Amino acid sequence: MKKSKIVVSKNSKELAAALGLSPLDAIEWEVRLMITNKIISSSESSDLTVTDIAKIAGTSRARITKILKNDTHGISLDVLVRVLGALGEEMKISFRKAS
Repeated sequence: MKKSKIVVSKNSKELAAALGLSPLDAIEWEVRLMITNKIISSSESSDLTVTDIAKIAGTSRARITKILKNDTHGISLDVLVRVLGALGEEMKISFRKAS
C-alpha cells in the first residue's frame, strides 16, 4: 500500500504547485473566491430572493443556490460577474506584472 504524504499549503499558489497544477489555476481560484464571497455577502444584505437574483442575472435558481453555498464548480466567471451585477455591485479590476 502506498503511503500518503501530508502537504500543507499556505496559499493558492502553493496548493496549485502541490497538486501539480499551473500557477494560472491559482489566480483563477483567487478571482473566483473573491467574486463568490462578495456575492454571498451582498445577497445576505439584500432584500432580493434567490428567484429575483436569478431573473435579473438571467440564470437559474439552482445556479444561484449553488453559488450561495460557495460551490462554483462548473459555473463560469461571466455568470458570477452577472450575478454580482444583479445584486447592484460593480467590479473594479486592476492589473500588475506577476512577480
